[in-house]
This record gives sequence, structure tokens and C-alpha cells, in this order.
Amino acid sequence: MINVFVLQNGRLNQVPIDTRADLEKVEPVWVDLTDPTDDERAWVKAIYGVTLPGEDEVKDIEASARYYEAENGDLHLRTDFLLEEEDGPSRIVTVAFILARKMLFSVHTDDLPVFRLVRMRARSRPGSIADYMDVLLDLYATDAEYSADALEGIYQNLEEVSGRVLQEQFTDQDAAAALNSIAHEEDLNGRIRRNMMDTRRAVSFLMRGRLLNAEQFEEARQILRDIESLDGHTSFLFDKINFLMDATVGFININQNKIIKIFSVASVAFLPPTLIASIYGMNFKWLPELEWQLGYPFAIVLMVTSAIAPFWYFRRRGWLK
Repeated sequence: MINVFVLQNGRLNQVPIDTRADLEKVEPVWVDLTDPTDDERAWVKAIYGVTLPGEDEVKDIEASARYYEAENGDLHLRTDFLLEEEDGPSRIVTVAFILARKMLFSVHTDDLPVFRLVRMRARSRPGSIADYMDVLLDLYATDAEYSADALEGIYQNLEEVSGRVLQEQFTDQDAAAALNSIAHEEDLNGRIRRNMMDTRRAVSFLMRGRLLNAEQFEEARQILRDIESLDGHTSFLFDKINFLMDATVGFININQNKIIKIFSVASVAFLPPTLIASIYGMNFKWLPELEWQLGYPFAIVLMVTSAIAPFWYFRRRGWLK
């Protein structure tokens, strides 16, 4: 799918593109391609002279080659963006940016929420965008805000997990659900930190390359400050996740120890009756009921007494609580 945006009074207005003729009629500032077809790639190459990278070229690229200038002068950037999905784990989507002929070209496989937010805000905030570089910086700024919103979601989810972990009755089923939630939030927090690191590198590259004017340079510095503030939150969340993980594992051990304690008490309590039964059964020459009619009742009373006595002693010492 190809989305073309033109700049009108500082607003990004999307122009519907169905054919190559529609693309030739407009002078876009931003050409966004989501999982483009071969025809759409051919249109961009024929009209603008820009060769779009394939999906494998976007993913299989060394870290040192994420930002480079092509032979024809086009500037290529590879940037990771966070994608949260309701029906699955979060993941990182790599977007290929190409700066050519004062236009921004972006290629990615999934429709990213950051891109949707930029399109919505540009329509409602006239004058916020002056050229293609403003679009790119707005994408990076929105990416930082999106990551901040994701961190707020982690805070809220961890508060719910903390409430379940610290409740009075914490069963093994509760522990399994808590561990699953903690693992999910830890994975998301790690991806946010990686995403912020990559965004910081991209913005720093634009600043070092002297590709920004004075106003854009100040905006880039603000983006870096926002990213810096998020690093402290991710570190705090990692500490909180580790605490909840240790607490959950500790409660699991306590529950297991309770089970082992029951077996230990039972084995100690029933040891005297077993000993009495063994001694009683081996110290009669003939059947006990033939020589002593009270033999069996006496043995049973003695066994019951020997079993109750340890339980009474354990309870008095508080070992059964």
C-alpha cells in the first residue's frame, strides 16, 4: 500500500493513489509504503528515481551500515519502531527511510501506530511541518511519546501484578499467572529500551551530519532529552520486575515448604505408632487374643496416644501454624 502526503499550509494531506498517473500528478513531501507491491516499487523508481530496498535488505543489515549515503546522494536510514499487538507479544519493526529530492520515503512491512499518530497530528496542527525533515523528526518525537505511553502501561500492569503477589492467599495458580505477566512486561520493557537506543542513534546521526536547520536542531535536542528521561524509567521498571520475580519465586518456595512440612510432621507423628505396632506384634509367643484379651485394645490405645502426643507438642510449639 502506498500513502502519499502533500504539504499544504503546514499540514499533511493524504492524496489517494490508485494508479501511476495519480502519483505523477502530485508533488509529495512524504511517500509512505506499507508492504509495497512490485508495481508500487516500480512507480517510485520510474517517477522519482529512488530504488526502494527489499524486505530482506531492510532486515539483514549490519549495525554499522544503518545510516549511509548512496552513490547518487540519497541518504538511507534504518530505524526500529515499537509495535504492540493485543493478540500477541510486542515486536520491533525496522523501517527504511530514504531522503531524496527533498522528499521522505519510508518502507515498512506493518502499519505502525507511530505513523498513524503523525498523520493525525499533522492534520490537526497547522504550521507544525515545513518540509520532509520535519516529518522525519516528528516521527522520531512521536516514537518517543509512544514508548512513554507503553511504559505507563507497564507501570499499571505491574501494579496489578504486585497486588496479586502481596495478597494474603497466594496460590500456585496465582504464581503462574503472575510469572507470565511479569515475563511479558519484562520483554516489552526491554524492547522499549532497545527502541529508544536506536532512535537516539538516528537523531544523533542527523545532528552530526548537519542536515538540520537551527530550529530542527533544537527539536532534535529535545527528542534526545525526552529519550534520556525514559532511560531512568526503564531502569526502575527492570528493578521492580526483578523484585516481583523474586517475591513470586519466594512465595512458590513457601508453598512448597508447607507441603513438605506436612509430610515431615506426619512422618514424625506416625513413627511411634509404627514402632509400637512392630514391638507388639513380635513379643507374643501365641496369638495375643488367646493369652490376653486386652492386648489389642491396649495396643490400639497406646498407638493412638503416641500419635496424638507429637501433634499436641508440635501445636504447642507453633510448628503446625
